[in-house]
Amino acid sequence: MAEHTPDGHHIIVDGGRWRTTDPSIPDTFRQELVDELMAARRAVKADEPDARRRVHDAKTALGERGEPWWEEPTDAAFAGRAAAAMRALVRKRSASSICPSDVARAIGGASWRARMDDVRRVAAELAGRDEIVVTQKGEAVRIEEARGPVRIIRGPAL
Repeated sequence: MAEHTPDGHHIIVDGGRWRTTDPSIPDTFRQELVDELMAARRAVKADEPDARRRVHDAKTALGERGEPWWEEPTDAAFAGRAAAAMRALVRKRSASSICPSDVARAIGGASWRARMDDVRRVAAELAGRDEIVVTQKGEAVRIEEARGPVRIIRGPAL
């Protein structure tokens, strides 16, 4: 078992200090993100295209990269982590879809509901770059115009 720093923010491995995963991520989402990270690491070993970006997205979503998870995130930091989480989750669930609330719950901590507008804004940006597709009742929609629940699937540019 790895040794933790007294504040619990890092682990010590072979003398190196590594940031721990954000403990506020619910277990189900943490496992999905870890599974995507492990698949991405295997893709790096296989020299697959975009594998390093996959690793970066999963590690950012887990809170292991980017602004420290124990500090209040700036709007830009939250948006970056939300985008990484969205990409990682749609890759992991490539055969199905995710809900914007999945992203908010994965990275938003106890106040995830207050972050839903931010997550929807990030989804609009990613949809504009064709990294994701926002759907409602199985049809592609613009999230800015959609009312009610929407789902997110992997886009053609991801």
